[in-house]
Amino acid sequence: MKTREEALAYGLSFPDTYKEAPFHDSNWQLVRIKGNGKAFLWTYERNGYINLNVKVSPEWRDFWRRAFDAVIPGWHQNKEHWNTIILDGSIPDEDIKRMISESYDLIADSPTRRIYEAVRKIPKGKVATYGQIAELAGDKKMCRAVGNALHKNPDPDSIPCYRVVNAKGQLSGAFAFGGPSTQQELLEADGIEVIDGRVDLSKYGMEMK
Repeated sequence: MKTREEALAYGLSFPDTYKEAPFHDSNWQLVRIKGNGKAFLWTYERNGYINLNVKVSPEWRDFWRRAFDAVIPGWHQNKEHWNTIILDGSIPDEDIKRMISESYDLIADSPTRRIYEAVRKIPKGKVATYGQIAELAGDKKMCRAVGNALHKNPDPDSIPCYRVVNAKGQLSGAFAFGGPSTQQELLEADGIEVIDGRVDLSKYGMEMK
């Protein structure tokens, strides 16, 4: 990804988004979210390259800056919460898209982001049910959305979706983790006993505060 057109097209592929040039300067073109009017993607040309400003969570901010020389603290924005991506061809498209997607989730305050944040709170040695995660994410009724979000988990290393089980303590199907015993192996590595595909929630269930 090297052009403004590619970046804008990807930004506009997210739900309820629109493009705007708010400064009466065609060099600055933004993609905003209709619901709250906030921009999650800023595009502009600087020093011969198209630059993108994207919002970033604190735990990922420095990771991206260390991973790529072309990711720097947000230019003309709060450097604690924004990164600038320089489209010089050095960053794989999938990583650029991931950073834009994360920015969208942060600005939109999407249910998916809240689900992932809830899953991160499950301590090692414990499991949580889909219902608990839905409640922590702000809506007890979105258990199905929890399942969908975990199936698309973008970062299994920091979002331990294998710690989520159903209301009876039963593990997910084999397709979810790439093998019939993978979830069980991961849970057992956490010190959780699995018997006949089920975890004892009275012993290993996460307590809700």
